[in-house]
Amino acid sequence: MKLDTVIFDMDGLLIDSEPLWKEAADQLFLNYGKQLTAAQYAITTGLRTREFLAYWFRHFNFPMNEILIAEKKIVQQVIELVKQKGKPMPGVNHIIKFFIERNFKIGLATSSAPDLINLVIDLLEIRSHLQAISSADDLDYGKPHPEVYLNCAKKLEVLPIQCICFEDSFNGMIAAKSAKMKCVIVPALDNYRNPAWEAADLKIDSLSNFNDSLLKSL
Repeated sequence: MKLDTVIFDMDGLLIDSEPLWKEAADQLFLNYGKQLTAAQYAITTGLRTREFLAYWFRHFNFPMNEILIAEKKIVQQVIELVKQKGKPMPGVNHIIKFFIERNFKIGLATSSAPDLINLVIDLLEIRSHLQAISSADDLDYGKPHPEVYLNCAKKLEVLPIQCICFEDSFNGMIAAKSAKMKCVIVPALDNYRNPAWEAADLKIDSLSNFNDSLLKSL
């Protein structure tokens, strides 16, 4: 079946927010006398905030009853940091224009909460180009579960096999592939050679580099 729909992740793919999430997490964990290494942080990239916290609270034996308060603190801190320092990832304008010109339906499927989604899409000025937005924030399962991608496809009124997903994280990649969608991975440059990305249909180092030849290869 012809590919005619594209679904984008958000954090770390369209907006350079992963360093901001890490900054907010570092501030929180310092209150408990801990700090995640870059390698540790990468393990849980792409998860919802509460799942990220549950994983590390359990790992470090922090009080589990403090997760909801911690989640609110991190999300609010990230919102403030995005307002102050949020920047688009390279190639965002190119990739949106590319798929508009080819009459693709365009959706967004992210683990982030609605308040942050609205902030980012307005900052990037892409709201008018999105025909569907799906958040995993209030779902039973977040990425790597495929539900958020399947929900987005349903809103766009397409089958999963009509969709290309763009992701930057391992958990997001697994969610897209589990949804039976094509997945283009755009990993952070310091993690570009990770063999885990072989599960994706295509790996590129920037959204700017996506072109007709790569589209046809999918």
